[in-house]
Amino acid sequence: MQRTLIVHALAAEAPQRQITVCGWIRTRRDAKDFSFVEINDGSCLTNMQCIVDAGTAAHEGLGDASTGASVAVTGELVASPGKGQKWEVRARNVRVFGPADPASFPLQKKRHSDEFLRGIAHLRMRTNKYGAAFRIRSEAARAVHDYFHSQHFSWVHTPILTGSDCEGAGEMFRVTTLPAGEKDLSRDFFGRQANLTVSGQLEAEALALGLGRVYTFGPTFRAENSNTPRHAAEFWMIEPEMAFAELEDIMELGEGLTRHVVDHALTRCESDLKLFDSFVDKGLLDRLKGMLAQPFARVSYRDAIHILEDSGKDFTFPVAFGVDLQTEHERFLAEEHFRRPVIVYDYPREIKAFYMRGNDDGETVAAMDVLVPRIGELIGGSQREERLDKLLARIAEMGQKPEDYWWYLDLRRFGSVPHAGFGMGFERLLMMLTGITNIRDVIPFPRTPGSLEF
Repeated sequence: MQRTLIVHALAAEAPQRQITVCGWIRTRRDAKDFSFVEINDGSCLTNMQCIVDAGTAAHEGLGDASTGASVAVTGELVASPGKGQKWEVRARNVRVFGPADPASFPLQKKRHSDEFLRGIAHLRMRTNKYGAAFRIRSEAARAVHDYFHSQHFSWVHTPILTGSDCEGAGEMFRVTTLPAGEKDLSRDFFGRQANLTVSGQLEAEALALGLGRVYTFGPTFRAENSNTPRHAAEFWMIEPEMAFAELEDIMELGEGLTRHVVDHALTRCESDLKLFDSFVDKGLLDRLKGMLAQPFARVSYRDAIHILEDSGKDFTFPVAFGVDLQTEHERFLAEEHFRRPVIVYDYPREIKAFYMRGNDDGETVAAMDVLVPRIGELIGGSQREERLDKLLARIAEMGQKPEDYWWYLDLRRFGSVPHAGFGMGFERLLMMLTGITNIRDVIPFPRTPGSLEF
């Protein structure tokens, strides 16, 4: 089918005698002599207005098609006398692909709540808000790949099914072929317990210790029964790993990646971002531009605790050295104290994972988090423990079994090098870019406790 995307038609530099645009009807208004039909094909935020004269073959082809129906409109692209639109299509032929019963089609010309739209997730991408959100998601993913390609990283694919627990948290989805009630894991598909991965980090480390610079970008899973706006059972993670690298290197990498994606979105998604700035999060555009205006702040965890203690704020969660920073603490640092993104580094070892490299003080590890306004933690990473004896001691200290990580320990036995990496939650990145406050609304089909509808 030869057609022109609406985004391209709207950018035309001259009228066209023949053009075909396809899409879904957003609105239809009938006058005595003609009908105004606005259609959208998902390629951009703006609709294409089509004029269908009464008594013509085009009007007969349009029939009673209304909001939600899918159509192809062929005609002439002409200058529009309407305010705020450069072009419109004067229809010569209209073909209806699929009608939509106006009595039952759930998307009408009115504002629908996010809760309502989550219940029709298969249709919500036809609204302005969610069409814009998922176009931004696409462009952000492209920016991630472009950035790592420019930095000579190889994109690698790590397993979804795993027999290890990267975080040691135990909040994993079990995968089994055993019938209900069967408990003999030796009879299961893999002969042992299998889970959906919580991270591709461990495998990415192995790949980095051969390829040098790698990154994963794919789905991860947490069986965390949490119904907060920040958590989902299935989400996407960006996880780079660098050989011959230390903590400072990934702080630079994390800041560079974040700034690159923000700049790309501001350049490529201007109209979609303006929608969110106007209707979802006033000041969004200024905040995103501000992220590019100056370097990210940096502060040690110890100094961050002092800042929080001296703030005079009445935090819900008490602040003291050794506690993990909560979202309210992270947002205070980024929004109120530094008023820009901030990187917090050198966390207490007791609150961090076994694979993080111990600092010489014996109290902290070479870990870092990137905190951004309105979100809190966007990135969490560390220099990895490359010393075999130190890593074995930490595994034992945390009650895990060294034999479960035999191949991971081999990386420290055969040519170990300083290396580092981080994880960036892609959905949190999108929440930062759009001002959307619920993770369910930046994922097309969210997986949360009790929600597996689509």
